[in-house]
Amino acid sequence: MIDDSVIAAVATPAGVGGIATLRVSGEKSIEICDRVFRSINGKKLNDLKGYHAAFGKIYDKEQPVDEAVCLVFRAPHSFTGENVVEITCHGGIFVIQKVLRVVLENGAVPAQPGEFSKRAFLNGKMDLSGAEGIMSIISSQGEQGLNASLNLLEGSLSRKIDSVAQSLIDICAHISAWVDYPDEEIEELDENNILDTLSSAHNELKELTDKFDSGMAVTTGVEAAIIGKPNAGKSTLMNLLTGFERSIVTDVKGTTRDVVEETVNIDGCILRLSDTAGIRDTDDTVEKLGVERSREKIKRSAIVLAVFDSGDELTDEDRTLIDLCKEKPVIPILNKSDKETKIDRDYIESTLGRCIEMSAKNGTGLDELRDRVTTLLGTKNFDSNAAMLANERQRQCCLNALSSIEDAVNTLKSGFTLDAAGICIDDAVSALLELTGKRASQAVVDKVFSNFCVGK
Repeated sequence: MIDDSVIAAVATPAGVGGIATLRVSGEKSIEICDRVFRSINGKKLNDLKGYHAAFGKIYDKEQPVDEAVCLVFRAPHSFTGENVVEITCHGGIFVIQKVLRVVLENGAVPAQPGEFSKRAFLNGKMDLSGAEGIMSIISSQGEQGLNASLNLLEGSLSRKIDSVAQSLIDICAHISAWVDYPDEEIEELDENNILDTLSSAHNELKELTDKFDSGMAVTTGVEAAIIGKPNAGKSTLMNLLTGFERSIVTDVKGTTRDVVEETVNIDGCILRLSDTAGIRDTDDTVEKLGVERSREKIKRSAIVLAVFDSGDELTDEDRTLIDLCKEKPVIPILNKSDKETKIDRDYIESTLGRCIEMSAKNGTGLDELRDRVTTLLGTKNFDSNAAMLANERQRQCCLNALSSIEDAVNTLKSGFTLDAAGICIDDAVSALLELTGKRASQAVVDKVFSNFCVGK
């Protein structure tokens, strides 16, 4: 249900800047803003047409607060589908908070996280997947991710999901009519045609779920860990990838005692990179805690960069690292390639795959590493114009639909009646409609928008 209150929030980031914007939305938003704003020509905001602006001052009773420009949007031609006023004033922290307070004192209420976008969804201005595209745009950190997020906002995923859902709805409708009205001589659906439709739907949804990890890698980014024994060159590699000295580098083993994190963009692939403490047995309490955090980071990471000192013999510590990451997507790196190679390369490659020879200190081997990262995460030939899943909620909806489609296929092949298969197909449709928000519970809707920032 749509709230009839007028909501207000600062829509620009907190901090000192040239200008800041306050957004006010609701049926009486223009009326409320007229109580606090006076234009230089004396014209009321309520007299303005949509997409028109006025310059003047914000007042707290008779005390001027700041100069401002008020831009009026009239329902339904606004972001939320309601009457909206956007107040742009100077960007001082105190100034914008003062303007917000004056608006709230004159009848508005503070907006909750994501409430503007939630109202846009409830008013039919966008579907749920499009709304989630907004957050994907905000969090994008690369060109590919931004393009993919824009396509999500513009409905690329919704169109694909709607198309798949409609093909399944057509089957359900025909089965229901055939079962419920046996005397109407409705033509029975051919089982092979049903299986073909289910197979096509399954393939399209499977393609979306298979590309999920690569989509996350170019939009929100994925966890990546640099691991290795102490003094293998992890911190030097971290500094090479980030482009500055993010980690302290010394010849002393155990210098990195905790996880050091930074975000890097590797050819459009966003890595939330962690330089972990060297994993070894130690009596140092602080270093021991760092080692435990490193182990946890390896478990959570989508990709692991395993660094070995090629100038040393393979040690028990190296073998422990190999065991820790052998079940993960991993790129083994033989660092310090400028030195004589002593490490057992065959042993490493027999477990972790082909190694990269690098000198993180000199920067050699970096191009090969970048290529391996994008290949391993599936972003090398990523099509940012194709439909993609934006988050785990959407992925789970797809997986639920896939499971129900598989149940429908098994039901038909096991000789059950069409109406039994129809129940499974209807479950698949429900999962897809939940993805786009056409049949989402209030709890799902509230959860989605709770992840938004205030003012959006």
